[in-house]
Amino acid sequence: MSTIPTQPTPVVQDRRRRALSDLRISVTDRCNFRCVYCMPKEVFGSQFQFLPRSELLTFDEITRLARIFVSLGVRKIRLTGGEPLVRKNLDTLIQDLAHLEGLEDLAMTTNGSLLTPDRAKALKAAGLQRVTISLDAIDDALFQRMNDVDFPVQKVLLAVDAALDAGLGPVKINMVVKKGLNDTAILPMAAYFRDRRVILRFIEFMDVGNTNGWRLEDVVPGEEIVRLIHQEWPLEPVPPKHLGDVASRYRYLDGQGEIGIITSVTRPFCQHCTRARLSPEGQLVTCLFGTHGDDLRSLVRGSASDDEIQEHLRYLWAGRDDHYSELRRSLTPGLPKIEMSHIGG
Repeated sequence: MSTIPTQPTPVVQDRRRRALSDLRISVTDRCNFRCVYCMPKEVFGSQFQFLPRSELLTFDEITRLARIFVSLGVRKIRLTGGEPLVRKNLDTLIQDLAHLEGLEDLAMTTNGSLLTPDRAKALKAAGLQRVTISLDAIDDALFQRMNDVDFPVQKVLLAVDAALDAGLGPVKINMVVKKGLNDTAILPMAAYFRDRRVILRFIEFMDVGNTNGWRLEDVVPGEEIVRLIHQEWPLEPVPPKHLGDVASRYRYLDGQGEIGIITSVTRPFCQHCTRARLSPEGQLVTCLFGTHGDDLRSLVRGSASDDEIQEHLRYLWAGRDDHYSELRRSLTPGLPKIEMSHIGG
């Protein structure tokens, strides 16, 4: 019997028969961290030109587009960045999105730096259901080296507690693993978060964008991560909860929680990808490794009706044939990919 969950008949499918059910909305291209795998300081330094405010989609424009996406079958929306919490009054957007009829899941990915207890409670009250917090090491010196702005790990751990206390769960922790940089933190991270009511997810270092110096030899394969943890605390696989879930799930045999492994490099999951991405300035990007987007802002700020925008989205998704991770090794070097900091992870 298959362990892949079923879902209702999709409203729209792409050329590989993948439904549109997930939307990631990047609300800003700005971030207060300079993580070496995402926004390296030598590229995104003090002279880097981020988008002017006038080019960002307004909250009303985001909500309008989100409503149309939901009409096409989207059931999950995740807010990303940059760092989404650097955008002012984000609670207002969350409140509007939370009232969209048909939307089942509203989540956010954050680095946790601005997620205070009061902020977490306000986000929950506005309608946010879950948060995922990025954290790449539990050792303070290593974490500060990773974020490259000397931000202490303890403040992120306090953000995790704030999210849990506010009911923004299940809280997930995302750790990007790069060989020779933070692979020594795998076991300490697993040890710390076991039995802490969070799900720790390990992400293979990916070649998103063009600025992070990605090399295949810097990737720690997900199977190696599982093997390493299993030797210390035995694991067993867990079936996915939803079609389109990107993380392979494992639970500790002693009942002390679970982990996830995201293996975009070594075990691509393109065949189940149901995600669209909306950039801060309104570009629709249909793959995390996309080389370009389709301009939706001009439609929203022009005279296009909701029906016309819906048909345009239907057309774009129906023509989608993205499967970058299945091609990576032989056919994709040198492509001018969109930066992860611009469209979220």
